[in-house]
Amino acid sequence: MAAVFSTSASTRERHFVFETRRHNGQNPLFSESRVKQIAQYQDGRLELQDVPAPVPPPGGILARVTHSVISVGTEKMKVEQARMNLLQKARARPDQVRKVLDTARNLGWRSAWEKVRNRLETPTPLGYSAAGVVAAVDAGHSRFRVGDRVACGGAECAFHAEYIAVPDLLTARVPEGVANWQAAYTTVAAIALQAVRQADPGLGDRVAVLGQGLIGLLVTNLLAVHGARVMAVDLLEGRRALCLTLGAERMVVAGAQNLTDEAREWSAGLGVDIAVICTAGDSNLPVEQAAEILRDRGRMVVVGNTRADLAWKVFYGKELEVRYSRSYGPGRYDPAYEWGGADYPPGYVRWTEQRNFDACLRLMATGQLKLAEITTRRAPFASAPAVYQQLLAGDSADIGVVLEYGEGGDLPAGQATVLADAVPGDQRAGAIRLAKPASHVDVIGAGNFARTMLLPHLRGRLPFGAVVNQTALSANHVKSKFGFASAGTDYQQILAEKAEGAVLIATRHHLHAPLVRAALSAHRQVFVEKPLCLSRSELEEIDASVASSKGTVQVGFNRRFAPATAALKAALAACPGPKTCVFKVNAGRLDPDHWYANVAESGGRVVGEVCHFLDFFCHLLGRPRRIFAQSLRPAEGRLPFPDSVAAQVEFADGSCGQLVYSGEGDPRYPKESLTVFASGLVAEIVNFQSLTVWQGRREKKWTYASKGHAEQMAAWAAFLRAESPHPLPYTEARQSMRLTFALVASLQQSSPVELTG
Repeated sequence: MAAVFSTSASTRERHFVFETRRHNGQNPLFSESRVKQIAQYQDGRLELQDVPAPVPPPGGILARVTHSVISVGTEKMKVEQARMNLLQKARARPDQVRKVLDTARNLGWRSAWEKVRNRLETPTPLGYSAAGVVAAVDAGHSRFRVGDRVACGGAECAFHAEYIAVPDLLTARVPEGVANWQAAYTTVAAIALQAVRQADPGLGDRVAVLGQGLIGLLVTNLLAVHGARVMAVDLLEGRRALCLTLGAERMVVAGAQNLTDEAREWSAGLGVDIAVICTAGDSNLPVEQAAEILRDRGRMVVVGNTRADLAWKVFYGKELEVRYSRSYGPGRYDPAYEWGGADYPPGYVRWTEQRNFDACLRLMATGQLKLAEITTRRAPFASAPAVYQQLLAGDSADIGVVLEYGEGGDLPAGQATVLADAVPGDQRAGAIRLAKPASHVDVIGAGNFARTMLLPHLRGRLPFGAVVNQTALSANHVKSKFGFASAGTDYQQILAEKAEGAVLIATRHHLHAPLVRAALSAHRQVFVEKPLCLSRSELEEIDASVASSKGTVQVGFNRRFAPATAALKAALAACPGPKTCVFKVNAGRLDPDHWYANVAESGGRVVGEVCHFLDFFCHLLGRPRRIFAQSLRPAEGRLPFPDSVAAQVEFADGSCGQLVYSGEGDPRYPKESLTVFASGLVAEIVNFQSLTVWQGRREKKWTYASKGHAEQMAAWAAFLRAESPHPLPYTEARQSMRLTFALVASLQQSSPVELTG
């Protein structure tokens, strides 16, 4: 028997909020356009290619790149290895040779050669450190919004390309005071910062940094910021002034000066406390030199891809400690962290790679990272192949090379996304009446809300048919309590029957859309608790189902049925012209363990709850035209979505609705308070229990006991008995849901959203 909560009636598709216009739920940028990206072939060729534009990964972002940094040493080595012949490649990568031999043993030499040839023919991307502006976000994402400036990292995603798709934990928000070209260094700087964390120097420790390329210079800079005393070591005399500017006390030119003597003199004969090796290559000399100059029980940190044969006599004799520094920090190369979004708890891993990104950006904001001094060239992205050629030819003394992609920074102020709409046919205009009464009501999902707020008000108005719940025990309990004819756990049995009964759906939110579509396919009259659905794509699917069904849909927007609402509308009927409506919702804090905290089930508080109040605006003020929303960012680790939102809605007649929905207030303040200003009248509803009207120097007050649940059920039952028209036309319910999704889009892109159609 299938459980009601494991439906296969519909699969939620991922959808995104984009920087540019959307058409029918899709963005032409990502369905038609191509973007430029640097491609490297295994024969060493470099091309600027047109490639399909990417889309955000689950829980991640799409960034429009404004700047990226060429890591001269790393990327030059990668291109040089690509230009080697097969024998040279084999010598440089014996690990790959072993893989080829294993393939040959298992599948034969022909298959092994085919794999090698395919790999050589396949282009690979370059780049791993970039910055730009968020152009799109995954729909369930909350940490970033369209228009946010971000730094992105990862050799698997932060390419030299116009657009890059990056997971959440390889992205960091750029603070004020940091330019995008600086932020592009974030990933490179995080490599240096992780090396410093592995070195773990104490205040005043003497540290030798061997190799003053881009990473080595940043390590020198960060060690000085940390309070260590630094001796920089490099082969190039030309690096001396730069090293001293970045905070080194002394610079030694290896080969021209005796490193051992210089280190002994600098350390007063003790030896250096720590040696950080930032060189790359097949020579073991840097490791040998570091071991020579380290003091007894000193520490060696290997950062670069360098040979490290440890001479037993030296390392044992001094009891040296050797540490490797892995890339940007903990989380690197862990797919569950980088792509699955499984962050490490700070109590166990204080400095992950993403938190290292944040730390580097803070150092940029305070001016402690001296990036202007190490940036030797800023070149247009279009010239990237020529820049690489110069680096490979040895014609360049560049250290930090920044590629610029044209106009960057924030999106143009006031740019609005337009959500175009085509109203589906049928059920769109005029009052709908049933020609024949419904025989009964079946219920899918009879939890506590349905048992307390819906079923008591429906009982006695129509016969109850079948009730379906998650467990047989709870279904049987509801059957006995409310007098249902039968109970079960399989909703498909209800909908498979050719019945003239209606269906009430009150499951958790993620099941609303598939169950509504299934019920409409069976031509049933449907009541579904809010929200109708969790995404625009689901709304479009329901549109199609409504257009082809003899059934109808009513959404549980009960506040429009409240007696206070009816009295307010009657008072406003004599007030011509636009109105201003201010709705304050003191929602209270949400427990992180509450099922609402699971966005996949609930849609979050915006979709799951705020839709109620947007529907009230639409009921009171008419067709919405434009919305702009902002939110408090959720406290780190508390909730995966914003639960405090402020929104301003413009309506077609010029009216204005202002909504403040807060999860931060004191519970002693009223939960819901509404004030309307219109043509010499002020009206106020508090918790839908009282209505006060000030007009003509007179004040009148009424009190009520209902938020509209009883009236809503009574109106739907009258429709099912064929006594009155449908109480809430589908066009109005879908208009409220469209406004809800427009609010979500506005939050994510930090700009207004216009609604057309």
